[in-house]
Amino acid sequence: MRKLLIATHNQGKIREYRGLLAGLPLAVTWLDDEGVTFEVDETGATFMENASLKAETYARLTGLWTWADDSGLEVDALGGRPGVFSARYGGPGLSDHARYRRLLEELGALPTAARTARFRCVVAIAMPGGPIYTAEGTVEGLIVDEPRGQDGFGYDPVFFVPDYGATLAELSPLVKNRISHRAVAAAHAAKVLSVLLAQALPGAEEDAGRSR
Repeated sequence: MRKLLIATHNQGKIREYRGLLAGLPLAVTWLDDEGVTFEVDETGATFMENASLKAETYARLTGLWTWADDSGLEVDALGGRPGVFSARYGGPGLSDHARYRRLLEELGALPTAARTARFRCVVAIAMPGGPIYTAEGTVEGLIVDEPRGQDGFGYDPVFFVPDYGATLAELSPLVKNRISHRAVAAAHAAKVLSVLLAQALPGAEEDAGRSR
């Protein structure tokens, strides 16, 4: 079974990804398990640039196939902010609660209908010295004026999904893992992984040659 490194220190993310990748023949590990403390500077201007940078760097450092993501919240009324700065919004050291409170303060008395937003996620898969593959997912919603729900993390308590009549923090992990931006991107990326795993099997090149 091939080991796949999930490039995160976030326990919420690793729980989600382990569930989403449970059907693949992979031993899923993460930075803490591998003793990796190095932090990649997310200097990219887009989610794709940051995800690719992290995947390539950690694959090179560890010698493992690496899965990295970059994701965040885009609020239309704020010109797409916080975007790539979602995890650092409001400055370093703030809690999730402080970050979404800052967001609500910026939106002020704006009516809910005008608070359109989306979560966007890009997953990048890198092999040491090899190419980088990417996949993207989004989920559309609205920013509500007060947090709701106990599950999830980050901005989940204030992100309302109209089709489900609930915030992401009110949805069960089973439902969230099916509809979230991370779930959609992961589903696309898992298909890429399936192909890569098949190609890496012993004899795959010979089989491919015989089929030509």
